[in-house]
Amino acid sequence: MALRVLIGRQTSFAISLSKHVGAAIASDTNLVLSPLSIHLALALVAAGSSGYTFNQTVSFLGIRSGKLADLSSLSSQIVALVLADGLPRGGPRVSFANGVFVDSSLPLKPSFNDIVINKFKAEVNAVDFQTNCSRCSATTVLELFQKADVALNEVNSWVENVTSNLIKELLPPGSVDKGTRLVLGNALYFKGSWTEKFDASKTLNSEFYLLNGTSVEVAFITSTKKQFLSSYDGFKVLRLPYKQGQDKRSFSMYIFLPDAKDGLWDLEERLNSESELLTRYLPMRKVEVNKFKMPKFKISFGFEASSVLKGLGLVSPFSADADLSEMVDSPFGRSLFVSSIFHKSFIEVNEEGTVATAASAALATITSMALPMNPLNFEADHPFMFLIREDTTGVVLFTGHVLNPSIAQSISLDLGQFFFFP
Repeated sequence: MALRVLIGRQTSFAISLSKHVGAAIASDTNLVLSPLSIHLALALVAAGSSGYTFNQTVSFLGIRSGKLADLSSLSSQIVALVLADGLPRGGPRVSFANGVFVDSSLPLKPSFNDIVINKFKAEVNAVDFQTNCSRCSATTVLELFQKADVALNEVNSWVENVTSNLIKELLPPGSVDKGTRLVLGNALYFKGSWTEKFDASKTLNSEFYLLNGTSVEVAFITSTKKQFLSSYDGFKVLRLPYKQGQDKRSFSMYIFLPDAKDGLWDLEERLNSESELLTRYLPMRKVEVNKFKMPKFKISFGFEASSVLKGLGLVSPFSADADLSEMVDSPFGRSLFVSSIFHKSFIEVNEEGTVATAASAALATITSMALPMNPLNFEADHPFMFLIREDTTGVVLFTGHVLNPSIAQSISLDLGQFFFFP
């Protein structure tokens, strides 16, 4: 199947997931997440599943052929083409890692191990999650909990090491216990500088209008330069390209700003229902701008994703009847199922560029539906959507919305995406 078609469906998945997470969990707060991180982790689950669980998962991910080969090809090309680090070639820094942590008593099936290593470029680590005993003394029970803590620390240390100490304490205390048998995870760090940095001396404080009708004073980036900007029926789209390296990749941030100060949810619904039109809404030429201001913002967001995914129709991997028998070479594989999914993301946007963490291929022709001849205004002084995209392939790495840019958390850069199998 053509990679271009598969990436188009990944884009639809990204927009749909962002909308549903926003409605279910983040309707009153700022949001950032990496649909790509979740997509790749679910692809790893699909690669280790069989029967109805496999069919439902690959269908959910947009692989209508139902073939593992198509899913593996998409995932491996995204990892190779989009998620390679561009810093050595002068582009954005991209740090991505996949990891499989399996209990030392459960060997992975050779076929799954091959896909994990060669397609997903993942590390496989044997971890002592538990100790079997027929009659556990109080001392042994304590040892079991201690082993779970040691395993949790192993996972967190791995994440910290592969992300150059940028992601710390991904898994919260108690998230791994003596019943855990398998953990699949990935982490993504992205840092890009704008092609044209903004002048920090021109950053001004002004009012940002909230959905409840009140306002807050925040710092706005301003500029008098031309911008990649287009105006449509009811909203505007701003493209902020990142400095490009010597490879063929081209990353950009897009801001979707509704005309109405309370128009964010209507805009999200429209883009979700017309996700195939997303690429038509991306401006590719610079225009004169009369007024330009965009708030600086910093967002940290984490959630347990299984309930949202179930609401979107992915149920089988989370049920006791799940068939994940292709993962481990043991009769115990028949009793595996996904118990929890933890996802955390962080993003910071300022005059220099963007820092984002979370978890990210065929050339796509990008056209703009609007070619404004007159100067436009772009005043992002009310709630808006954003996404970060690799434009050569069309892969969406991050999505989110800003409801109140004055709310910022001073935290370590953390992101992760982890699946737990009891």
